[in-house]
Amino acid sequence: MAEWTSEQVAERFREAAQTAHRLPPVRVQGYFNTWPAILRQPWETFSGDDAYYRFPPDPAAIDRTEETMRWVLWLGEEERHLVWMRAEGWRWRDICRRFGCDRTTAWRRWQRALAVVVGHLNATATPIRASEIA
Repeated sequence: MAEWTSEQVAERFREAAQTAHRLPPVRVQGYFNTWPAILRQPWETFSGDDAYYRFPPDPAAIDRTEETMRWVLWLGEEERHLVWMRAEGWRWRDICRRFGCDRTTAWRRWQRALAVVVGHLNATATPIRASEIA
C-alpha cells in the first residue's frame, strides 16, 4: 500500500469502532432462563420494547479491526483513550472534559497520536512514541 496519512488512519479507527459495535454481545456461558416466553397482546406491544437488529460485520472488516487494534500498542494509555473516543464519535467538548484540557490541546494530542501511528505504518527510520514529542 502507498504511504499512510493521518486521515486514512483516523478513518480506519472509525471503521474499527463501528465494527466493534456491530459484533454480537458477549454473554456468560452456562446460564439460561427457565421462564416461559411471554405472549403479549397487540395493545401491549405499543409500550416501546423495540428490538434493535445489528447486522454482523463482514469478515474483512473484522480482520481490519484486528489489525487496527494492534496499532494502539504503539500509543500510550491516554493517547489510546483519546483516539478511541474520537473514533467512536465523541464530541470534542466531552473529550476535553474527560482529559481536562482545551479543545485545541485535545486536537493537537489526537493529531500527534495519529502521527505516531502513521510513522510506524510508514516505517520511518526512527519510530517515535507520542510521549517523546514535546
